Amino acid sequence: MADERSKNTGRLQVWGEPDESDAEVLARWVMRPSVNAALTMRGFSHAVAGMELDLNALVAELAGQCKAASEGDLSRPEAMLVAQAHTLDLIFGSLAMRSCRNMGEYTDAADRYMRLALKAQSQCRATIETLAAIKNPPTVIARQANIAHGPQQVNNGEPSCARKIQSEQSKLLEQTNGERLDTGAAGQAIGSDPKMATVGTVHRPKNGGR
Repeated sequence: MADERSKNTGRLQVWGEPDESDAEVLARWVMRPSVNAALTMRGFSHAVAGMELDLNALVAELAGQCKAASEGDLSRPEAMLVAQAHTLDLIFGSLAMRSCRNMGEYTDAADRYMRLALKAQSQCRATIETLAAIKNPPTVIARQANIAHGPQQVNNGEPSCARKIQSEQSKLLEQTNGERLDTGAAGQAIGSDPKMATVGTVHRPKNGGR
C-alpha cells in the first residue's frame, strides 16, 4: 500500500463538472495558483532536501493557506517574511565575509562577493519594509468632492476660481468707490419725457407659436 502510494506522489488528482471536457478540467486545474506553486515546490524540495513531497498534499495545503489569506489571516505571510529576512541577512553576512577574505590579493573576487552581499542586504531591507507595511498600512488622505443630484457641486478644498474673482472684484470696488464721483455743481433736473408713456395692451398674433 505504501509503495503504491509513493508511486502516485507526483500524479495530480483532478475532478470537474459533469458537463466539462477533460481538456477544460485540466486547463482549469493548471491555472490554479496552488497547483503551479505545488509543482515548483515539489521540484525544488527534491533538489534541496533530497525528498519528493506528495503533490496533492501540497496542493491542498497551499489552497488552505490561500483561503486563509483571502479571509484576512496574514499570520503565515508575516511569518514567511520574517524567516526570509533572517535568511537574507545570513546570506549577506556570509558573502561579506567571503569578500573580506579576498581583499588585497584577489580584488576582483572580493568585488563580486561584495556586490552579491549588498544585493542580499537590499532584499533583506525590502522584505522588512514589506512586513512593516502589512503590520502598519500607510494612511491615505484624499480630497473629497460631494456631488449632489443636479448641477450643484461642493468641493472640500481651496476656494474655487469664481470665488477668487468675486473677492478680487470686491476689493477693487472698495478701493475705487467714490473716485469718479463729481462733487461739483448739481446738474439740472431732467424733465419727464412725454414719449415715455404707460405701455398699452400688447397685441400679439393669434398664433403664438414660432
